[in-house]
Amino acid sequence: MRKQRRRRSRALAGAVAVTAALGVGGCDVLGGSSGSTGSERTRAARTVQVWDRSPASIAAVGDSITRGFDACTVLSDCPEVSWATGTSDQVDSLAVRLLGRAKAADHSWNYAVTGARMADLPGQMADAVVRKPQLVTVMAGANDACRTSVRAMTSVADFRAQFEDALGTLRKSLPKTQVYVASVPNLKRLWSEGRTNPLGKQVWKLGICPSMLGDADDLTSVATLRRDRVQQRVEEYNKVLKEVCAKDRRCRFDGGAVYAYRFGTDQLSHWDWFHPSTDGQSKLAAIAYRAITAKDPVD
Repeated sequence: MRKQRRRRSRALAGAVAVTAALGVGGCDVLGGSSGSTGSERTRAARTVQVWDRSPASIAAVGDSITRGFDACTVLSDCPEVSWATGTSDQVDSLAVRLLGRAKAADHSWNYAVTGARMADLPGQMADAVVRKPQLVTVMAGANDACRTSVRAMTSVADFRAQFEDALGTLRKSLPKTQVYVASVPNLKRLWSEGRTNPLGKQVWKLGICPSMLGDADDLTSVATLRRDRVQQRVEEYNKVLKEVCAKDRRCRFDGGAVYAYRFGTDQLSHWDWFHPSTDGQSKLAAIAYRAITAKDPVD
């Protein structure tokens, strides 16, 4: 009896050893690898494509650029030429490119407000979620840098918290809605291009982006330092947009494409030589379309 128990114990131990050896070898009964760890499986799951390159509806949030400000008449919105949701043939907006002209009229909505800063974005997002869009476009941040002075600019920490709040507002109601985030434009380049036009500089004196555009012809070290500090803040904002968006698997940042685009005078409003013209709006639409329809997100 004892011999039988000893034989059974040795047999069981042998079976355990064989099983362990198979486990170390990384093979299972189906011939696949069982050596992947839990973290590896999690990372693999996150790489599964969740981005829809042809959303069926669009809502836009942001500031004067998305409202088409100064693109048609001086100091006025012109949403029909908006890069995001406009209907103009001259622009061929993102909504028209993605949805077609007929569908864009009923399946795209513009909640951007001229003068809006990042702090206003959660409220705009709350309005947008009512429509249950499949894609929300975000272009905001220029007005956070375009203040009465450098000191009045939105802090980077507040900018981050406000953007996170805006995305959180969206995610509470629409966890699967996609988000396209445009980078803040290169304000210093817009200054360098626009200052060549005397009329534009007169309009700037009405209060358009005074932190960057004030005393446009002043090239002293003090003025240069002021513009450099505004530009640095814009770059910091773009870093925030990239980092926060990267944490959301259904968010795509433009990779800095809007910031990097070399806007010339043809792309600037001939009313204020700062906001995009209809041609500039068209360029913004093309940048967004490439990012949204790309197979992989832009780094």
